[in-house]
Amino acid sequence: MIKPFIPYLLILHFTLGYAQLERIEPPFWWSDMKHNTLEILFYGENIALFEITASMPITEIKNTENPNYLFVSVNTKGIKPGNYTFDFYKNKEKQFSKSYEIKQRKSDSALRKGFDASDVIYLLMPDRFANGNPENDNTSNTSEKINRANPEGRHGGDIEGIIKNLTYLEDLGITAIWSTPMLEDNEPTYSYHTYAQSDYYKIDPRFGTNEDYKRLSKELIKKDMKLIMDYVTNHWGSKHWMIQDLPAKDWIHKWNDGDETGFKRSNYRMTTQYDPYAAKIDSLNCMNGWFDTTMPDMNQDNPLLLNYMIQNAIWWIEYADLGGLRVDTYSYNDKNGIAKWTKAIMDEYPNFNIVGEVWMHNQAAMAYWQKDSNIGAIQGYNSQLPSVMDFTLHDAIMVMFQEESGWDVGLQRAYNNFSNDYLYPNPNNILVFAGNHDTNRINEIYNGNLNAFKLAMTLILTTRGIPQLYYGDEIGMRGNKDLNGDGDIRKDFSGGWAGDTQNAFKKNERTTMQENYHSFLKTLLNFRKNTSALHYSKLLHYIPQNQVYVYFRKGEKQTVMVILNNSNEDQEIHLNRFMEGLGNSRTGKNIFTNQELDLTSSITITKKSPLIILLN
Repeated sequence: MIKPFIPYLLILHFTLGYAQLERIEPPFWWSDMKHNTLEILFYGENIALFEITASMPITEIKNTENPNYLFVSVNTKGIKPGNYTFDFYKNKEKQFSKSYEIKQRKSDSALRKGFDASDVIYLLMPDRFANGNPENDNTSNTSEKINRANPEGRHGGDIEGIIKNLTYLEDLGITAIWSTPMLEDNEPTYSYHTYAQSDYYKIDPRFGTNEDYKRLSKELIKKDMKLIMDYVTNHWGSKHWMIQDLPAKDWIHKWNDGDETGFKRSNYRMTTQYDPYAAKIDSLNCMNGWFDTTMPDMNQDNPLLLNYMIQNAIWWIEYADLGGLRVDTYSYNDKNGIAKWTKAIMDEYPNFNIVGEVWMHNQAAMAYWQKDSNIGAIQGYNSQLPSVMDFTLHDAIMVMFQEESGWDVGLQRAYNNFSNDYLYPNPNNILVFAGNHDTNRINEIYNGNLNAFKLAMTLILTTRGIPQLYYGDEIGMRGNKDLNGDGDIRKDFSGGWAGDTQNAFKKNERTTMQENYHSFLKTLLNFRKNTSALHYSKLLHYIPQNQVYVYFRKGEKQTVMVILNNSNEDQEIHLNRFMEGLGNSRTGKNIFTNQELDLTSSITITKKSPLIILLN
């Protein structure tokens, strides 16, 4: 039995009315947290009209213009795990009590290691990956029902489907999963996308339960893998319970010249966030404009909202034992607010990692958003964001393997991209990718050309940074959003549904084409997984000649040589040019064939192919 604290009484003087307590958020907390001033949200009809006491120290009570909200700050520093009581009074008489639990924190939780360059991240969309539990396809309290025939509808994939296929991902060589959001999205249409969330403390019941999500993370950890949550700070869904009953008018951005909801679309001109000459109205239109009609833009300048978001992110990290966050539309947030949010999380978990979606098309613009950027410092700004996504490399990959001649085309695009890494504070902590849920599939871009796929994957998986793959690329899946809409790049993984005519999760059911993609990638992924030189070691590269790009990853104990031949002819490579990379090595092993190679004079590389050599 925990001995209670002497109640700290702060009385709110209002005309009291009846209240029904509907929500408490966060639903519980932990002991020994750095974030120990906990702000608990109580929600219910006229809840702010009650007096409140607690068996833990109340430090502040805040109410908003909406009496259905009450924000109670408590000091959790030094308190022990257990159940504490909040008592609600009117006219000095207790009306009801609510218990609040402080849980025992995992002993090593604060020191958890986030994803890093030793990982390979597999991006999947849970609705389209695998349906492990058909019983949750439709639920009574969610609007959109399953319709697998609709490319933009719910298809029924869920958490159980992911768990059932973890061995497939482990065998492939994946070490981390980034799933698009799994929190409840109760929009009547297009809800599988799940970026218009309606409850930030609840997994969408069509995916499973909070406990299922926690179990997914636990099963990943058993396999030495990590779960990365896709977190959305910039906007909420129009059906979010708070949007339906706003705590305050300034909880979201409203525009006098918008429609009846205050909606005004963002101008999407991200340059306004660092342009020294930008007009204030243009900057505000970018940052405070709504991303879409069903996604109200959140006002992180509101301290109650910002703290709600901070606590929510920390709650999920702690509850589900997460290995990282990916933040959607990071650069569209209120700049100072999102920096505070990011810093609060990284202060709680100093070895954690957060990657932000900063969809820009030059390195200086992207580098502005990485933590400790000298470019940001010029304007006195530090985003605190550890990692950004390398969209300029993605831009290059979309075209480079179809180009062969010209001064700055083909593989020269890759060289040029990396030559600008001096702009980044930490180029090893940049996410590199050939496609994601918002881009045309790499195998569509190259019209099912396996050689182009091999070149692209070799580049992604052997250069600096943290590689990310998109589900289904490993079996040659294709899709063109420009012609057929988003659903075409988010097709169901074959075999993820009972009754599918073919199961691509199983080798003996993959077509020859699918297996050609899969076997190549599996070999490369497992080599990378077990080769430390491809994680953090120095990148040394040479100017491409005849569309042949040569680079090295030089570690303390290992050196890897990579040769990409993008030309339509076999190329003889004279090795005397590469002595800085080769060092004293005169032989090496072709990791695809295990053949020993003589590196004393020259080697020949087949047209349109990669070669990876582990030096002896």
